Amino acid sequence: MTRHTGRLVVAAALLSGAAAFFLLNRGAPEPGPAAAPPSAPEAARAFDEPAEAALSPDEQVNIRVYEKAGPGVVNITSVVVEYDFFFSPYAQEGTGSGCVLDKEGHVLTNYHVIANAQALEVSLPDHTKYRAKVVGADPPNDLAVIRIVGAPPERLHPIPLGDSTKLKVGQKVLAIGNPYRLQNTLTVGIISSLGRTIRTDEGNLVENVIQTDAAINPGNSGGPLLNTVGEMIGINTAIFSPSGGNVGIGFAIPSTTIRRVVDDLIREGRVLRPWLGIEGYTINDDLASALDLPVNRGILVTRVYRGSSADRAGIRGASEIVVFYNERILAGGDVITEIDGKPVASMDDVRRVLEDKRPGQTVTVTMYRGRARSQRPVTLTERPREYRF
Repeated sequence: MTRHTGRLVVAAALLSGAAAFFLLNRGAPEPGPAAAPPSAPEAARAFDEPAEAALSPDEQVNIRVYEKAGPGVVNITSVVVEYDFFFSPYAQEGTGSGCVLDKEGHVLTNYHVIANAQALEVSLPDHTKYRAKVVGADPPNDLAVIRIVGAPPERLHPIPLGDSTKLKVGQKVLAIGNPYRLQNTLTVGIISSLGRTIRTDEGNLVENVIQTDAAINPGNSGGPLLNTVGEMIGINTAIFSPSGGNVGIGFAIPSTTIRRVVDDLIREGRVLRPWLGIEGYTINDDLASALDLPVNRGILVTRVYRGSSADRAGIRGASEIVVFYNERILAGGDVITEIDGKPVASMDDVRRVLEDKRPGQTVTVTMYRGRARSQRPVTLTERPREYRF
């Protein structure tokens, strides 16, 4: 017992000497009255209450936008019935995001999130769940509106719509969504480019798309892209990724497109689009030379649908069949080069020009009949559902 006590005394002496060495090298204080040890409450505060880290202005913006817009971002689960090898049906679930538009329960999302769904369920940020039904869909712009069934208005938090025409490359943006079922995830980035064109799964071209490096992953589709005041300036819709994961190239449909289509979707269930009512070939140098056309860029009209806008304006389709590179093609129709002063060289160009128009509006079509150039006013009628142009 004594031997152990001696060892403890030696150890204590060594520690005391080491402490003295440290103090000497720092400069020993002048002898004076011993300071009173801190009281127990003060000692507890010293260890249990670290100073709160100050938030940077940028962090404060992130927090403010998330707290403002986050309650308006919902998770959408869609159920699609598939069939296995033995033709037995089974339910397959998909998830995406959505943005609350109003207190009536209308929610904006991507068309591909709800396409072919037999059932829809919406989960609010407070984890309450409700059934939902499709109100309207716009596949050409990959947009859709659904309506939550039975949600109390006080649980719904609409996200205000911003103005995407005022955006600048380099501007900070924030995305909120539900990637990989991780509800209400915030990511931050900048606008990488404006005015992009992307092609949807339906094969449609969407114009004026916003490109961002804010992380967007599967499940983010339908969630908002926000500016720093918490306004929705776009709907996250797609990523460019060789691997399926985020590589910093995401795309959002701009609020200008959203404003144009949402009212129609809620009121009509579809977007009221004008119809020119033609089919045609894209003219290139070879075709222009072979058919002796007056221009080498434009659309050679092959068919005009009866009762369409073009038919009422007197535009003519093909009048003969000719052989071109061992292929029989339609020829002899009018050649359209511009609509409202905008060059058109393909049927996709026609759709893009008419996208901003409404039924009842009049456009000016620049065309050639033979070698005679003319301009015709064309009053646009509503497009039947079965036709694209």
